[in-house]
Amino acid sequence: MGRPNYQDIAALAGVGTATVERVLNGRGGVRSELIEKVTVAARRLNYPRIIPDAYHKMLRIEVLMVRPETTFYRRLSHAFEAIAATLDPFVLVHRSFTDEMNPEEIAKRILSADSSRAGLILAVPNSPQVSAAVEAVANRGVLIVHVVTRASETIGEFVGIDNYAAGRTAAYFITRMARQSGPVIGICHPIYQVHRERMRGFSDYFREYPTGVSFEWIGFSRDEERYSKESLFYALKKYPDLVGIYNAGGANSALIDVLRRDQRGREILFIAHELTDYTRAALRDGLVDVVLDQAPEAQAQRALDRILFRIGLTKIQPDEKPIRFITITAEGL
Repeated sequence: MGRPNYQDIAALAGVGTATVERVLNGRGGVRSELIEKVTVAARRLNYPRIIPDAYHKMLRIEVLMVRPETTFYRRLSHAFEAIAATLDPFVLVHRSFTDEMNPEEIAKRILSADSSRAGLILAVPNSPQVSAAVEAVANRGVLIVHVVTRASETIGEFVGIDNYAAGRTAAYFITRMARQSGPVIGICHPIYQVHRERMRGFSDYFREYPTGVSFEWIGFSRDEERYSKESLFYALKKYPDLVGIYNAGGANSALIDVLRRDQRGREILFIAHELTDYTRAALRDGLVDVVLDQAPEAQAQRALDRILFRIGLTKIQPDEKPIRFITITAEGL
């Protein structure tokens, strides 16, 4: 299907083409309810430039995230706050958090994003309820951008790193840096699609490039300290000759604490995600060997750029490529 035209938008909105032309070119003289109808129709048809007169009063973009207690999501939230402060005063970026383990509540929060909001940026896990809510809101004309992970497989644009490549990169380092042959484990939070993608890339690399270092087991941590510790304690007992760990998710501090107390801690190669105070200190101490940081600041900028471009407030088209993750070792601190 080619680019939608004024006739397509007019047919969907139930107005004349002259009304569409006035709204999309900001000429004024159109009732607010008709501006809303044209705007919603243009968004649903993915019309590339939408600057209705109403936007010059206030443009609202909502950002919905989870786990404010974690370093990563604090960085992401602060990035949205800092970028919002540089935008025009009529652009309002509202940040809020919800419970990642409560899909009903996430869906409810998504559905509360009415069509007067220009865009909705989501950093929440996927589920059938959440996917249905995303589809319903998108049908109202609200632009959807997913950050970090996808809340819907089919609706909305995605901003994030190439998680499959991140998993392969972790496996690449382990197979080349491990101090001896032996088993390797992975730890992740399976509720997130991106964690599953990382583990798929990790596993595929080992299958494609077999060596004396072998991927043997996956632990499910929920990104919580208790479950992370339990997973690692179990693995250390099950594999006394463990040579490598890849944590595809969070709760690195718990894993670092276990390794710090274990006599094998500095002999086991540890690949983690996200540069935090804990992982930075552990890199210096030799408990973590490589950190893959997914640059939440860059993800926040790209997500807002996508929204602003789609509604016509900038003519600069954002890069469509994945955000580049950053590889950090003790030598790079």
